Amino acid sequence: MKRYLFPLLLAGAAFLPTRQAFAQDKPVLNTAPPSPPAAQPRPVEPVPATPAPAPPAPEPVYAPSAPAPQPTPDAPSGLNFPNRNATKAGGAEDKPPTKKFIYTNLGLGYSSIDGIGNFTVSLAPALGYRLTDKFAIGPGISYSYNNYSLSPETFIRTYGRPYPSPTGTLTASGANDISSSSLGFKVFAQYIFYKEFFFHGEYEVTNAQLVGYDSYNYLVKINRTVNSPLAGIGYRSYFGEKAALDILGLYNFGSSAFSLYPGLNLRFCFLYNIGK
Repeated sequence: MKRYLFPLLLAGAAFLPTRQAFAQDKPVLNTAPPSPPAAQPRPVEPVPATPAPAPPAPEPVYAPSAPAPQPTPDAPSGLNFPNRNATKAGGAEDKPPTKKFIYTNLGLGYSSIDGIGNFTVSLAPALGYRLTDKFAIGPGISYSYNNYSLSPETFIRTYGRPYPSPTGTLTASGANDISSSSLGFKVFAQYIFYKEFFFHGEYEVTNAQLVGYDSYNYLVKINRTVNSPLAGIGYRSYFGEKAALDILGLYNFGSSAFSLYPGLNLRFCFLYNIGK
């Protein structure tokens, strides 16, 4: 029996290392749970660019105020009349832009003689021609409207008696005012003597509708030819090269109670240069 057991033991000992080696060659299964997927990288947000700094504001430049006007031989107060220093059309000493011009005036006046007031409105367009840069002449026509009025109360306070007519009124119809219209022809002349100042003179012959006294001392309309010599001084203010406005103060050397124009006459005249 011993003889059979010993070979069996030797055979079993030789078989065991072979089985262990066979067991090591068998693949080992992974029984662990699956791992989570790898995390995706977080996108990187772009960093906004830093704006360039604004350029510094320029420092204010100091501007000295205009000096006060200084007296001069032509302007003792330091102040000038409008357009005195202007060129071309601004001063009377400058060369006029044209030889011919249209000259129209609107006149207003009032006077009171022997207790009777005389209100006048006149319109007189004319065509002027410059013989030199400073001297101009021209013809024209004229229209005037006159209104004669009486205030009985003022007449009594002034003269101490009623107006000397049978009814104490200005007209036989019992009215205390009367109006008339006149149309005439005139010639004028102007001479610029300093800057925008000029002399103005004119002579007008008018087929006038005047008023006069009848035998009862009432006022009645009378048709008559009237001569009106006027002269005075004017001031001119230009508006560009074409137009100007004149202000004239004239005296009527033929003034009477029934003149077309009162003794002192204020006129506003519009000048417009024409031609070349």
